[in-house]
Parts: sequence; structure tokens; C-alpha cells
Amino acid sequence: MPQLPDDLDAVAVRTWCSLALEALGRERAEIDAINVYPIADGDTGTNLYLTVESAAAAVEAVFAAHETGATAPATADAARAMAHGALIGARGNSGTILAQLLRGMAGVLADGGDAAHLRLALTRAADAARRAVAHPVEGTVLTVAAAAAEAADGDFAAGGEPDLRTVVHAAYDGALAALARTPEQLAVLGRAGVVDAGGRGLVAVLGALVETVTGQAPVRGPRTAHGKAPTPVDGGSVVGLPVGGTPVEGVPAGGFPAGGVPEAGVPVGEGPLGCPEDGAAGPAFEVIYLLEAGDEQVARLRTRLDALGDSLVVVGGDGLWHVHVHVDDAGAAVEAGVEAGRPYRIRITHFATESGHDRRVQAEPAQRAVVVVVPGDGLAGLCTEAGATTVIARPGEPPASGELVDAIRRAHAREVVLLPNDAALRHTAAAAAEQARTEGVRVALVPTRAAVQGIAALAVHEPDRGFDEDVVAMTAAAGATRYAELAVAERQSWTMAGICQAGDILGLIDGDVAVIGADVPATARTVLDRMLAAGGELVTLVLGEDVPDSLADALEEHVREGYLAVDTVVYRGGHQRAPLLIGVE
Repeated sequence: MPQLPDDLDAVAVRTWCSLALEALGRERAEIDAINVYPIADGDTGTNLYLTVESAAAAVEAVFAAHETGATAPATADAARAMAHGALIGARGNSGTILAQLLRGMAGVLADGGDAAHLRLALTRAADAARRAVAHPVEGTVLTVAAAAAEAADGDFAAGGEPDLRTVVHAAYDGALAALARTPEQLAVLGRAGVVDAGGRGLVAVLGALVETVTGQAPVRGPRTAHGKAPTPVDGGSVVGLPVGGTPVEGVPAGGFPAGGVPEAGVPVGEGPLGCPEDGAAGPAFEVIYLLEAGDEQVARLRTRLDALGDSLVVVGGDGLWHVHVHVDDAGAAVEAGVEAGRPYRIRITHFATESGHDRRVQAEPAQRAVVVVVPGDGLAGLCTEAGATTVIARPGEPPASGELVDAIRRAHAREVVLLPNDAALRHTAAAAAEQARTEGVRVALVPTRAAVQGIAALAVHEPDRGFDEDVVAMTAAAGATRYAELAVAERQSWTMAGICQAGDILGLIDGDVAVIGADVPATARTVLDRMLAAGGELVTLVLGEDVPDSLADALEEHVREGYLAVDTVVYRGGHQRAPLLIGVE
């Protein structure tokens, strides 16, 4: 049996993220089914799962960086990675609020993980989440978070400072009891006969914290401060709650309807936060993006977005923010972000407006689509123009499998060709493809290892021919494309081309360092010569954000003068890791 933590150190944070992901994975479908607020779009469980998946991946990256060391990462590093991962991977209204809760906790846990720090962390988290929401509403995850914090910081009759196990149990029980009361506080939940979906997800996350600290899943039913579980209500079970949940006025003692799904004919309203009541049409779009901006700019952004729509949640800090809002004018919401700073990872979801039960557009799926991972905004625009659904992989922020699954869903097609464009994403992409197949989508994974291979594959894509034939053609085009990139050495190290020094320009061909140079132009020419020595008909150059056009002109001239009948095409990649990507086919 693993040793139980006396405080929340880095290993405990890692375990908590892993157990929370498992818990949300088990409960995702049920949480989706009871999602009626603020939009009845049935994705709260999925959004929470994807948010925690991103948090867990960030923590795993911290541990991977310490694999060769003798000690585990510092608690502060793991806690901050958890918060950052949740922030960049947050999905939907619920995921965005959870990201802020984790951020609030991480700020305190970075200083210590004992009982006193955890109590303060839960309070800071609840306060931070409430401040992030433009118009807080009771009966939501905000209420559940506040109740957890209050219970953890409550009056413990046993006297003295409570230990970590007592605090996590108290927080969980407080959240559980508050969740059972949410239908009394929010009319739409009472009418539908369900508890708040976001709140239920938070209870699952807190339950994972209990298991992390105690080694056992939570006792099924809220406990008193002394740990004694109360008698179940009529032996019944409230949906989304363990046996022993608090009875809710207007709901049978035996619990909510099986599965927690609203009964047919029950109007699904939206209530506060400026959302429509009883199925009335609301904003047409959900707009989400990450934003690099200062505090003053974000304060002005909040005011502008609040006037444009509802369900506004802005979380983050230290120059990086996650923005979520429901609006009718999606363009105006994005423009507001551009005026405030640099928005990226922009996701716009169109809601159907005719049904209060499910307002997402339910158009007939396309026969075939392509989902492609790209390293920058420029290539994202290029691939979008070609009809592909894109996922941007930011430097140091590779997409998780959940993000790829989300992109496959957004593509809304019966058949999908997935281009990961990175050898390191092979297993992630395979997991996403497998998940999509269980949802009835036929997915083919073309193992592209670089963006230029993805461009080559997309260039020969023909949706009107047979699926297998199309996949074979795209695979052949990618396989016939050699790839290279230029990178700047961060430290002295040994490479296949010799020893490099910090600041050297490295030319990587097919993933291995082949050239060590002093400047970008000379290194690029040497890389091109080595690649074209084996022949080629087309050179593709993808320039990074800060690379001048003059470099492309010089390299085009170099190819034209030295290699007859070889064409060159140039694309702007935008904000990408490498200053230059090269493809030869």
C-alpha cells in the first residue's frame, strides 16, 4: 500500500490530478446528462474532464523533466503546473471556473500543503472563482466551492488544529451537502429535477482529493465533523449524490429521476447571468480564447464583453487569461480580445436558437473531414482555408488527446483523417482516434511527423474519392516529404553533428541534428543542400513570426540557381517554435 501523504507535496498533487481524471472519466456521461445550466448543451462532464486532463498532463511534464534527478519536483512547481495546465486547457463555462479554482488553490499550496494551507487554499479558490464570474449565481459550482471552503475552515468540535485528513473530509462533505441543495437555489435545476452539473463535477474532484490523502474513496454520504455518517434518506439515492444525500424540497425522497435527465415536457430555462428563461432564445455563440494581456486591459475587456453577452468568465493572471462568454456577435468578442492583447486558441461554437433543450446546431454530418495539428496561427489559417479543422500546438503546450477528440467532434463528419504533424503526438493522436471510433466516427491516423508533411498530405486530399484511397494518397504524399527545421541551441550539448554551444543554430533533418551553424541563413542553405542532394521537385518553407521575408527570397534564389526544375513555395507560420520549417518532396 502506498504511503499516505502528511501534506500535499508534489507527488500528492500528481496523484490528485490522476484520480480526479479517473473520477471524471467515470462520471462524465452522467454529468453531461444533467447539464441544464447555464446552457443545456450536455457537455459539462466532458468539459471538466478535458480541463483536468490538461492539468494532469502539465503535472506529468514537470515530473518527466525530473526523471533523471534524484528528487521529485518541488510542490510549488507541481501546483503551478496543475493550475497552468487547467488554464490553457479549460473548456466551457464549468471548465473555466474549475481552472480558476485550481489556480486559487495553487497559489497557496505553493507555499505549503499542510492542513492550515489547504484550508486557506480552498477559501482563496472559492473567492477567486466568484470574482472571475461577471454575475455570480447561487445554486451553481460557485456555491458548492464556497460550501467546501466554509466546511474545511469550520468549527471542529474535537478541538485543536485539524489534520489534513479531517480537512479534506470536511471539504468534501460540505460540497456534497451544498450540491444536494442546489435545486432549491436555482429554479431551472428544481424544474428539471437535477443537481448542478458543474457542482457535481467539483464534488468528484474533491472526492479524488479525499482518496489521495486517505487512500480510500470517500464515505458514501456526508459525514459530521466527527466523521459519523448520517442515516440515508428513505434508503434512496439522489442522482449524482451518494446514498445519504440531503432531501430537496419538491423532489421525492427516493431521489431524482434515474440518470438525472429532465423529464419530457419540462421547460429548461436559464435563469440568472442574463441567460434566457424557459427555453427562450439566448446568445448564438460560445466564444473562448486564451489571451496575453495586462490587468488593466483585461479589466476593460470584462466591461466590454459583459455588455456584449452573458455567461462571462475571465480567469487567470500574470499576463495569461482564459476568456469565456456567450454572445450573438462572435466577431465583436474576438475583436475585443485583439484590442486587449493577443488572443489565441480561439474556439467559437454556434448554438441552435430554436430549442431550449439543446441549442447546438445539429446539421447533417459531412462525409469526410481532415483534422490537422499545426504549430502556428499562419498555418492554421492556411489549413482552414483548405477546409481542415485545426488544432494549434503552442511552444511547450502540445495538445492533449481530449483536445484532439474535441476537434474531431467539431469537424462533424462520418469519416476523419487525423494529421498529428509531430512524432511526439503519435500516442496522443492514437488515443484520440480510438475514442472517436467508439463514438461512431471512422478515423484514419496518418502518422505525419512535421507540419510540412501535413501540408503535403492536405494538398492531395480529395473528399470525393473513396476513404481508403484518399488515406493512402495522403499517407504517400506525407511519406515522400522529407522535413527539417531550424532551432536555437539552449545549452551546450552533444549532438549527431558534434558539440553545440548555447546560441548555435541547429539544422534538424528528419528529427536529427545534421548541421550546426552560426546564423540562420547559412544554416538554412546547408540544410537545403543536404536535403536536395537526394533529389526533389518542391521545396516548402514555413517562416516563423520574426523571420524577415528577405530570408525566404534568399533561399528561393539559392534553390533556383543551384537546382533546376525545383519549385519553392513560402508560407508564413506565425507564432511557432522554430524560426524556419523546411519540406522537400
